[in-house]
Amino acid sequence: MAQIKVLFFADVVGKPGRFVLAEMCKSLKDKYEADYVIANTENAAGGFGITPEMSRKIFSYGVNCQTSGNHIWDRMDIQPYLDEEPRLIRPANFPLGAPGSGSYMDEANGVKIGILNLMGRTYMKDLDCPFQVADRELGKLRQLTDTIIVDFHAEATSEKQAMLAYLDGKVSAIIGTHTHVQTADELITIRNTAYITDVGMTGPHDSIIGMAIGPSLGRFLTGMPKRFTCASDDIKISGVVLTINGENGAAEKIERFVVDYG
Repeated sequence: MAQIKVLFFADVVGKPGRFVLAEMCKSLKDKYEADYVIANTENAAGGFGITPEMSRKIFSYGVNCQTSGNHIWDRMDIQPYLDEEPRLIRPANFPLGAPGSGSYMDEANGVKIGILNLMGRTYMKDLDCPFQVADRELGKLRQLTDTIIVDFHAEATSEKQAMLAYLDGKVSAIIGTHTHVQTADELITIRNTAYITDVGMTGPHDSIIGMAIGPSLGRFLTGMPKRFTCASDDIKISGVVLTINGENGAAEKIERFVVDYG
């Protein structure tokens, strides 16, 4: 069985993020000869949440699976959609009974691929333990495949590195999301797990993590609440390309990228 390549697009922020993903998804998939495409889309609707219509459009761009994080519930109409559309997943460590699923099983180029979404707890909502939930979910996924990609949506670098230490050799890749700033620490461990602390952002980079600078800066200067709006300039698409052994799920290469639109 040959290698497979997985293209993972960083957090898609607002209309600029959706636009650049629509414009460049196919060309980047062709450039990297990717077999499968994942995108984190929890901020696709104006920077907060995602709607069913937007999710459907993103699938039409060539994305195979959408992951998310703490903003997945920001649009109320997403709740029934999560139960209807298994390809959009939410963090698995939300309590039992939450709409949707925290993992998804698919196939690409004859290889079964498991995608698992987890959310950190440090400086974030106090959810079920992501480490224990990872054990539970991997117990199911590993019965079907050794090729498993984890989107770990977390604030703290230490928690993301702890997850790598905990799942090293048990999954193909751990891709950090949430902070919207790409880190330069991509690696393949000795146990063949690919890792990056944060994959970055797909959207407007002349911003404060995707939001217009004025209101965001104003909140820091005054401590007063501000109405955030999505920025619109310096649009870039960010992500990583994973090369994985299709027989045993071992990661062989991780390559990060940031591409300017235009």
